Amino acid sequence: MPGEFELIQRYFDRPGLNDQCAAVSLGIGDDCAIIDVPVGLQLCFSIDTLVAGVHFPVTADAELLARRALAVNLSDLAAMGATPICFTLALSLPEADSKWLHGFSTGLEQVARVFEISLAGGDTTRGPLSITIQVQGLLPVKRALRRDGAGIGDLILVSGTLGDAAAALTLLDQDYATLDDCQQYLWQRYYDPQPRIALGRALLAGGGRCAIDISDGLLADLGHILERSGVGAVVDLAALPCSSALQSELLRKGQPNDASKLALGGGDDYELCFTLPEPLWQSMKAELCALVPCTPIGRIQSAAGILTTTGEPLSATGYQHF
Repeated sequence: MPGEFELIQRYFDRPGLNDQCAAVSLGIGDDCAIIDVPVGLQLCFSIDTLVAGVHFPVTADAELLARRALAVNLSDLAAMGATPICFTLALSLPEADSKWLHGFSTGLEQVARVFEISLAGGDTTRGPLSITIQVQGLLPVKRALRRDGAGIGDLILVSGTLGDAAAALTLLDQDYATLDDCQQYLWQRYYDPQPRIALGRALLAGGGRCAIDISDGLLADLGHILERSGVGAVVDLAALPCSSALQSELLRKGQPNDASKLALGGGDDYELCFTLPEPLWQSMKAELCALVPCTPIGRIQSAAGILTTTGEPLSATGYQHF
């Protein structure tokens, strides 16, 4: 196995990964990275670890895996309304497979270029395959989309469609070329989530105060908003946005009524769930939906818990890490 510094230089110290953001004053090659934080802005950061066999199949394509690993971290910045600047990578590898490393670094570069985020440093070591990425972003001082910003009467909205990635879980070990068009769409939704950076920034600029990214399932993540804000919610199950691909796949499997179940609890969507006062939503609707379709699915209320429009309670459970 090449030495750590040789591995980093060969696969990760490359244009397209390291030169995307001017705020990184010093990146790969020293004991620490240095970031310039402009006056009036604050640094925010988030970290996630993905483990082979737990968060992704051991046989997952390296390029797709890298795209997913960076994208799901960027989704946390989107949920705060932050502008991405850089990320660090800690990579545990059973062996230094040159083909795998080339694919992985290529996938990272593809996403880094799109979101203008630089790889600023990290660590590599021998061990079971795991990927830890920490992302950093910038926010205006004392302004962020937060989980504790929901107000009574606010509309609850979600971006995109829900349940697609969860429906793809049974497809991940199959050859992509053997999947039909709907299944390929679901497969791509799992491996290539789209962090809603532009939506988060637009919400923040327009006066939004509350958002979360949907990683563990809508009910679980909405539950975090409700807990932190000290409120409850009513959710309209008929309003949940589900793709035609999801509905087609469930019909093929003989489970046509499971769309709402996957939308509520499936997880891995990496869409945004956010709340807005109705007048603000009406004034921002065209701007936000020009970025990505956004759908009102309910409303914040004072009574604790989550109810359907018919008064039935919904349990705020989703993916459990332990």
